Amino acid sequence: MSRSRRVTRPLLPADPIYGNRLLSRFVNRVMKSGKKRTAELLVYRALEIIKEKGEDPIKVFEMAVSNAGPKMEVKARRVGGASYQVPTEVRGDRRIALAMRWIIQFAGKRSNKEFKSFADKLAVELLEASKGQGETIRKRDTVHRMADANRAFAHFKW
Repeated sequence: MSRSRRVTRPLLPADPIYGNRLLSRFVNRVMKSGKKRTAELLVYRALEIIKEKGEDPIKVFEMAVSNAGPKMEVKARRVGGASYQVPTEVRGDRRIALAMRWIIQFAGKRSNKEFKSFADKLAVELLEASKGQGETIRKRDTVHRMADANRAFAHFKW
């Protein structure tokens, strides 16, 4: 295959209600087994809950995604029979993907006794992440600490 130029990804269509491409990506991440309408309803319900609390849902969502994204992570690199955890910078696209994945993951892990639906869990997780709190932020900090602890192996970057 030719490597003469980089492959450009097709642009996702903007979200029909809020006109936001990032939100459209998030809906696709929430979707399971091709049930996009169900995913849309869950995400829109979560944004409605945020709106009811007197916050701007799109600002909260964008802030949550930007806060939750890690700047550094570790990748395993094998050198001379030993495996090292090498800290590397996270590029923009992956940073957003990880943030979305973690928000959805930790929203799903919230207690069913406390919250009635996934939309409630998602709304609370987005609000907490936008304020720099919650499990998602704790996960990001753990990844940052791992990268910081393995700074000695930074010269193995590739």
